[in-house]
Amino acid sequence: MIRPLGRADRGPIRDLVAATGVFTEEEVTIAVELIDAVLDVPGQTDYIIRVAEEGGKVAGYYCVGPTPATEGTFDLYWVAVDPALHGKGIGRALDDDACDLVRRMSGRLIIAETSSLPRYRRTREFYVRRGYSQLATISDYYRPGDDLVVYGKYLT
Repeated sequence: MIRPLGRADRGPIRDLVAATGVFTEEEVTIAVELIDAVLDVPGQTDYIIRVAEEGGKVAGYYCVGPTPATEGTFDLYWVAVDPALHGKGIGRALDDDACDLVRRMSGRLIIAETSSLPRYRRTREFYVRRGYSQLATISDYYRPGDDLVVYGKYLT
């Protein structure tokens, strides 16, 4: 089941993001800041967060939003699944839901950015499996030796 974010999801999502072992503490903090923006600013339209549930518990989530100054482009800011539930189709369901949501909002392109570091290999493979194309790489973007890899999926 995929549903809108609720206030009770804040802690479980924070724990889930940290448990992936992929994100730095700074990145976990940023994820929580976006959750707070959605929960604390009713009517904001920059971020949409949806949550996957499995057995009544948070199993994963995504955060997507329209890219400012574009027509129909959306950023996929976050997608994460509880590591204990990898391989059960939750990431696929979250991506399908995000694509459906973006289409309903007249979106035509989803952009996902990630790191080139080895610990992000599964993330990069996930995007490719889900039909995203690698659009660009910017060397040493995050820090020396850590490139930005940009993926995109055109929705038709």
